[in-house]
Amino acid sequence: MATVLLVRHGRTTANAAGILAGWSSGVALDDTGRAQARALASRLADVPVVALVSSPLTRCLQTSDLLLSSWPTLTTTECDDLGECRYGAWTGRPLSELAQEELWTTVQRQPSAATFPPSPEHRHESLREMSARAVDAVRRQDAAIEAEHGPGALWAAVSHGDVIKAVLADAAGTPLDLFQRFTVGPASLSVVRYTAERPYLLRVNDTGADLAGLVPPAPTSEDGTPGGPAGTAGVVGGGA
Repeated sequence: MATVLLVRHGRTTANAAGILAGWSSGVALDDTGRAQARALASRLADVPVVALVSSPLTRCLQTSDLLLSSWPTLTTTECDDLGECRYGAWTGRPLSELAQEELWTTVQRQPSAATFPPSPEHRHESLREMSARAVDAVRRQDAAIEAEHGPGALWAAVSHGDVIKAVLADAAGTPLDLFQRFTVGPASLSVVRYTAERPYLLRVNDTGADLAGLVPPAPTSEDGTPGGPAGTAGVVGGGA
């Protein structure tokens, strides 16, 4: 049962300006975003993460670099499939302007039917395609890390709001059309533990709670009941 810590990048210049950054180059953390990432790194200092995987976009790599202060023996592995949704012709445009378009209503009310318009400069995809690649990437990485480091392994994935919301919806068994019900703020932490039976949501949009409960307990044979350390209640309780 490996566990993934899903980290959204800190606030960026585009976030502050209300711009849909997408895959625009050079979108960096602002001062607030760097402070947010440092604060999260401090909170994670005692959490024994064995791997750090990141979207290749600048804002995520900057967040990852700041998190590495808590895990100095690690390096960042880049994964394109954790990259932001490819918004095509929407890339770089003000959110206030996009909100006036008919597609915006589809994105909010029926995301599974939304495909972003093509652009000669930026690739485009549907939200369904984004969700499929992101969920597959997280599950694939999780299985590989569990195989290498054991079932108690903790690892971190630094990504983007819509990408993390899609992963959380999948873990919760929620249709993509309801993924807008999840909130994933800048530098927030969401945690999913995958098991052979089902995923468990341990945290969603956490920006300040104590993280001691994420550290796996020492093995015990004292209680193998469903409510004990080896059971599902123990898993959920550890992430309260």
